[in-house]
Amino acid sequence: MKILHETLHIETRGHNDMIDLTERISVLLSKHKLSDGHAVVFVPGSTAGVTTIEFEPGLRKDFADLMERVAPRNIQYHHEEIWNDGNGHAHVRASLVGPSITIPFAEGRLMLGTWQQVVLVDFDIRPRTRPLIVQFIGE
Repeated sequence: MKILHETLHIETRGHNDMIDLTERISVLLSKHKLSDGHAVVFVPGSTAGVTTIEFEPGLRKDFADLMERVAPRNIQYHHEEIWNDGNGHAHVRASLVGPSITIPFAEGRLMLGTWQQVVLVDFDIRPRTRPLIVQFIGE
């Protein structure tokens, strides 16, 4: 069994920017020529998350709308009383989604559903370059 990792650098715009990572992860898997195992995708930081979704415009809008209902931008967050950085909602949203996902792979292919893509969502209030750690465990 091997454990390998790569770090990608993803440019984001913030404000619920959703980036499809599926092809990038698949390319890395092919590069390492692993057949069976698990891929762990992790974003360091507390204002972004990793999940799966059908990456189409309607669901991307639905997801952003959901986040606004669950953790609205324009309410008081105690985080902002301490830091005054205006991104309390981003921290709450990221904690709901979570920073990582594990995806099994077999025969050198990610075992995702037909309409399922792996995405990074940046909830912060500004553009940035996000590191993304991809770790493969397998053979």
